[in-house]
Amino acid sequence: MPSGESQIESIFRRNNKRKAVVISASVLILFITILVAISIGNVSMSLGEVIDVLFFGRTYVDGANGQINAHNVVFNLRLPRVLCAAFIGAALAIAGAAMQGLFRNPMASPSVIGISNGAAFGACVSMVLGFSLVSGAFAIPAMSFVFAFITLFLVYFMARTKLGVPVTMLLLSGIAIGAFFSGLVSLLQYIAPEQQLGGVVFWLMGSIASCGWNELKIIILPIIIGSMILIILSRDLNLLSLGDDQAKNLGVNVERTRIMILCATALVVAGAVSVSGVIGFVGLIVPHIFRMLLGPDHRLLLPASLAGGAIFLVIIDTISRMIVTGGLPVGIITALLGAPFFLYILRTRKKEVWG
Repeated sequence: MPSGESQIESIFRRNNKRKAVVISASVLILFITILVAISIGNVSMSLGEVIDVLFFGRTYVDGANGQINAHNVVFNLRLPRVLCAAFIGAALAIAGAAMQGLFRNPMASPSVIGISNGAAFGACVSMVLGFSLVSGAFAIPAMSFVFAFITLFLVYFMARTKLGVPVTMLLLSGIAIGAFFSGLVSLLQYIAPEQQLGGVVFWLMGSIASCGWNELKIIILPIIIGSMILIILSRDLNLLSLGDDQAKNLGVNVERTRIMILCATALVVAGAVSVSGVIGFVGLIVPHIFRMLLGPDHRLLLPASLAGGAIFLVIIDTISRMIVTGGLPVGIITALLGAPFFLYILRTRKKEVWG
């Protein structure tokens, strides 16, 4: 009969194996999802043809009406859009996972506590009023970054008390500040010239239709940097999830670590929102699913959410392209999926296990 210690070791090995399988499968599924997404469109291509174009230099494929320039279709139209969807989904998911751990609340996400609304307001200021800290292609992203940081710190410091950050105060602060920035966005829509209004409204719905190589170049650096910071801090995030006092006793500089996590979160969210508009609930749905699969260890949860968010939004964007030529705004689809999921979490949050 095995001893208690050997039983514990056996359970530990099985858990590690399960976690490794889930993460490896997520990476593999992401790669396959990207290939499938590239193959779908007005010009249909097989997976083999997509692989030939991407990796073996093939230029043309046989279409219904003759030879098609597959290199142009893949590299100039589909690949940048699919990669944008992957990076934006990954950014929103890892940001949601980090905030849920930081605030010890399964309902925290970039959209629920107002960060996306603040970043959207900054982008709208640049689009409608023409005001930004910088000029050129970085005008909209720069204002998104600034107001994402402003919103995040407003929510945090409004919710903070001597005893920490209560869940109710966090949600109420996020709702209030998010509603304030949403009202300012509505005001900008009201005063926007007619030729700009349509573009602003479509952008606020959350769309990846206009994403190309230039947009990808803008978002890739802040998302990678912010995600790396969050993953590096994942061990400290585990300790913060136990409570401030315990984290301090275990050697964590609570205030500095919290500020670094908040800054990294604002960085990835602003990068995503600056080119896609407001896409809600990705940061709520994906981390919650992977927390059920992997548990609360952020050393595994953050990388898994990164891959899962990319898979999720690539699939949603592909579905949107299949529904409407050019693509239905993905923010509409994520809202339709996310609202029932949010209600599900509200109903079951008492059963949530945070380790």
